[in-house]
Amino acid sequence: MVVLLMGVAGSGKTTVGKRLAQELGWPFYDGDAFHPPANVEKMSRGIPLTDAAREGWLTTLRQLIEKLQREKQSAFVACSALKHAYRDRLFSPHDDVRLIYLKADHGLLQKRLKERKGHFFTAELLTSQLETLEEPADAITLDAAKEPDALVTDIRSALGL
Repeated sequence: MVVLLMGVAGSGKTTVGKRLAQELGWPFYDGDAFHPPANVEKMSRGIPLTDAAREGWLTTLRQLIEKLQREKQSAFVACSALKHAYRDRLFSPHDDVRLIYLKADHGLLQKRLKERKGHFFTAELLTSQLETLEEPADAITLDAAKEPDALVTDIRSALGL
């Protein structure tokens, strides 16, 4: 099973994904690490990505998910997956992928992003992500304001892990 942790920047995808991976001994993949240098450079300058700019990134992540599925390897993947079309690109209904949506309000996200150090995504880009976000109807939706350990417990319970 591949568990895709989605949400806008600052929702806790990486923090929660790493904790889940550590507890279960599964690999963790941070979608941010798969962005091409041009995307990272744009975001670090506060320029939102377009659908065209995300195209190659989504293809790379889809290939990762396909590889994990072929090898029957369970894993956690953190990816914003903001639009329905992006999620359709990342996995299909017949794939063994579970979608977890970490939902948070603007204030919490802004606070977290301002406190975050050493990441290329700037707090100024938050508005564009929230405008792009199409909330999933088919995900396990959790309140990202909860403590990471509580989210890990909730996710494990929801997935029977």
